[in-house]
Amino acid sequence: MVQAATTETTGFTTPVFLGFDHIHLYVGNCLQAAVFYATRFGFRVIGYRGLETGSRRLCSYVLQQGRIVFVVSSAMNPDDAELSSFLSKHGDGVKDVAFEVEDARAAFTYAVGRGAQPVQPPVELTDENGTVTVATVSAGYGDLEHTFIDRRGWRGAHFLPGFAPPPLDMAAESTLVQEVFPECLLSQVDHCVSNQPEHAMEPVVNWYTEKLGFHRFWSVDDRQIHTEYSSLRSVVVTDAHERIKMPVNEPAPGKRKSQIQEYIDYFGGPGIQHIALYTPDILRSVTALRERGVAFIQVPPAYYTLLRERLHKECIQLKEDLDTIQRLEILVDIDEDGGYLLQTFTKPVSHRPTLFYEIIQRHRNTGFGVGNFKALFEAIERDQAKRGNL
Repeated sequence: MVQAATTETTGFTTPVFLGFDHIHLYVGNCLQAAVFYATRFGFRVIGYRGLETGSRRLCSYVLQQGRIVFVVSSAMNPDDAELSSFLSKHGDGVKDVAFEVEDARAAFTYAVGRGAQPVQPPVELTDENGTVTVATVSAGYGDLEHTFIDRRGWRGAHFLPGFAPPPLDMAAESTLVQEVFPECLLSQVDHCVSNQPEHAMEPVVNWYTEKLGFHRFWSVDDRQIHTEYSSLRSVVVTDAHERIKMPVNEPAPGKRKSQIQEYIDYFGGPGIQHIALYTPDILRSVTALRERGVAFIQVPPAYYTLLRERLHKECIQLKEDLDTIQRLEILVDIDEDGGYLLQTFTKPVSHRPTLFYEIIQRHRNTGFGVGNFKALFEAIERDQAKRGNL
């Protein structure tokens, strides 16, 4: 449902969000992280900043696939308090979920005017390709930030002013990887999921609705999402034009520790638990990712026995081959109108059981796989048990 922009009591018009701009991760070694995402997930290295570009504090590599852009950054100096504190507490993780907006100044003014904590007031970044306006606010939980980016006046190719083409060795390695391994066909960020402590979900949802002008899009509670051991509550918030979707999760009481609580324990607080990457062909994408060495959750055969029974009973015909879906351990969720989505989840990409990725394909289905949550939770709980955290 699209909602028209309105003038709020602050006197400012609700910002117009154009979509996810990029995901910025703080990591211990950005060079190795860039190689990891290029090799495992099929990203190309398209930009760089470091000492050679005049960046004395951060070294960053920019990776792109379709409309997905990741930036991985590390500190140049051993006494960088912010980076050291973040990595000590969280490990490698998401620092900023940046949004492309129609007007960064207006988005910042709206958010701060309604109580958001400013981090970086609007600033213009300029080079020979034009000007980009950026501004940043704290997301209101943990150490996450949201940067507003207005690219209307810039035509550059290396992410932002201040970034340069990647070093020749990185560019060559990125290209070689794409030639050796199959293409992953990941096209855009579908949604970003945050985990919150118990009873913190509603305040975070209210932050998005009050500070950014988002609205509630979808929700489930522990009556719908639970296993023998754990459960969760989730609310999805989105902008007026429903281009950005941010599910917000919290654990509900259960017999044992939920995977939401495990994330919070090892991340050191709330933050981005997983990023869903959309693909138009999940069978080819997951096949390619597996060949590149990406590890996925395991789904028991009983899941597919029940799935086949349901498809037969409801006379639903999938476009994809069901045997291949089972072989690749992909989950299928069907809505009441016969639309369906296909999804699977990687195992954590760090030594801590924190950040992971979802691969998703949609067929007339705008949900989030609520019918698969039980199977997903049980798969994650099996891994939790191996880690001694269930």
